[in-house]
Order: sequence, then C-alpha cells, then structure tokens
Amino acid sequence: MAQKTVYDCALDTVRAHKMAGADAFAVAMVSGGSDSCALAYMVADMVAAGDLGAAVMLHVNHKLRGEASEGDARFVVKLAEALGLPLFMCEIDVSALVRQGGNMEAIARDERYKAARQAIESTCSHLGFSEDSARVYTAHTADDRVENFYMRSIVGTGPGGFRSMNYCVNIDGMRVCHPLLELGRDDLRAFIAGRPCPVRDELGELWREDATNADTDHFRAFVRHEIVPRAKERNPRLLETLTRTMNLIAEEDDMLAGQARELLLSRVRPLGQLPSEGFLISSDMAHVERPLARRVIDRVLSLALGRDARIETASIETCLDGLGKSGFVSNIQGNLAVSYNKNGLRIEPMDAFRARRKKL
Repeated sequence: MAQKTVYDCALDTVRAHKMAGADAFAVAMVSGGSDSCALAYMVADMVAAGDLGAAVMLHVNHKLRGEASEGDARFVVKLAEALGLPLFMCEIDVSALVRQGGNMEAIARDERYKAARQAIESTCSHLGFSEDSARVYTAHTADDRVENFYMRSIVGTGPGGFRSMNYCVNIDGMRVCHPLLELGRDDLRAFIAGRPCPVRDELGELWREDATNADTDHFRAFVRHEIVPRAKERNPRLLETLTRTMNLIAEEDDMLAGQARELLLSRVRPLGQLPSEGFLISSDMAHVERPLARRVIDRVLSLALGRDARIETASIETCLDGLGKSGFVSNIQGNLAVSYNKNGLRIEPMDAFRARRKKL
C-alpha cells in the first residue's frame, strides 16, 4: 500500500474530528512561519478538492519584532495572493496593551481570537455561510504537542493535562481546530519545499523564521532545542509514540471529564449572578471518588477565577480536604475563602465570606 502523503494525513485528522466539510469554511491563522504556511497551502488544497467549502487567511501583526514583523506581513500577503485566498490583516500593539497590565501571551492570544471573530462575521456576511459552519484553524503540530507534554512534565499539570492539546476546542463561541496535530514540523517543511512553485520572501526563503524561537532562555525554546532532541536520540519515532500515548490519555480524560461535568451540573450551584461571586458544592460530593471530585473542584475554581488563572494544586487539595468537615475554613489562591457546613462547601471571595460571617 502506498505511503500516505502529508495532505492525506492531515485530511484524516480533519475528517476524524469533524473539522471540515463542503458546507463549512475555515479561518486559517497564518503568521508566516513554516507551520502556518503549510496550513495555508493545506486549506487551499482542501478547498480545491472540495473537502472544505471555503477558506480565508488571517494574519495578526503583534508589532513585537520591528521590521521582522513587517516582513512577515508582506510575505503573508504574497502567500495569500498566490493561493487565491482572501486575507484579513490587522495590527495590534501588544506591547502597549501589556503596559496597561496583563500577560503578553494571554493578551496576544485574546487579540488574535477577537480578530478571528471579526473574520468569521465578515466571511459569513459576504459568502453566505452560517456561523455554525465556521472553523478557526491554527497550525499547532505534533512537535508543539510534544513540547507541551514535556513542559508540563517539568512544571506539573492538573487533571487531563498530559493529553497536552485537544484536536478541537470551543473558545469564545468559536470552534478552534488543529488539523496538523499529527504531523511533525519536518514533514510540513518538506511538504512546502516539495510544492511545484512555493512562495518565497524577499530573501528567497519559503517561510519566515522567528529568531526568538532559538532563544533557550525561553522555556518552550529550551524544551524544543534541549529536551526533545535528546529524547529523539533514544526514540527517533518520538512524535508518533507520544502522540499515540497522549491520545490514549485523552480518551480516558474525556470519559472522566464527562462524569465530572454531570456532577458539576447536579451538585454545584452558583452563589450569585456571576461566576466570580462563588459556588456552593453539595455535601454529597464528600462521598464522590476523590479523582472525580478533584476534577469538579478544578472546574469550579477555573470558573470562579477566570480562564487565564493558574489553579494551584494546593488549592484543589485544600477544597478536597474540607469536604465533609463541619466548621472547616481556609483561604486559597490569595483571595478565596473555602468553608464547609451542613449545606456543603462554599468557595467565595474573601470579602463576601467576611461580610456574611459579620452578619452572623
């Protein structure tokens, strides 16, 4: 049997996870790097083959690398023109937003998804697609997933963390998909180089390189250039092996997540109109198996603190320890009060806890 092409492998992933169809369209997020360039070529091929109804490209210039960022933008324009794909472009001064407060990566990500939302709305308006048929494609690869796995191995992770990445996830009401998640970066670069007339930048390069990717002072770059190559020396098929392992973890994670979701709906209720006002976890949760209860509490804390908050393992364990212990009171995450009485475990802002206790 003939060996599958890179395109066929990507298409298998797309079909297995329902990322496309003749009635769907994709917004491909293209930075100009090799992975995202491969994604752009891939979606153009999918549209031509009838596997995808339509596709557009989105490039967000974060203005973080001076002239190099401008060069990225020029190259993406050239790529979109060559592929005949509509292109949405925007410039966002991420550094200026960071100076107002916040994490650079989180701000950049949020701004990209805001731009993706605008691209979806415009495409639906002009091409007549429904928003339900929209998919946002990102160029995450098997390499990215393996890097995440090792990063989490080093710093620790919560329930389900070792699945590393989902093939598809809902973000702000959008279906965000990773069609290249079972392909390695080397395969994708060979895919680009093997095209009949690949697009080149001003220096004749087939994609744009980000110099910060080589800086091993950055955690991901350290894992990419120091940890993964050593692991590949032991197992040249590392990407394939760990992808299979992470998919097995993901299947079990999905099962446990489904059970935890049912418990969340049946045994947790909000204390107010907003998640930040806290939650009451039923006293029955004290009789639930600890691994499942841990997942429920992890989800409750994520809702209470917000999507970008880092949930501390010690906080989850404190909540677990408090279940079923009348009179239990503790403080977690700096500003959350955890208390238990006959009604269950309350997780709420410290100010609300103090005000309530003062009334008593």
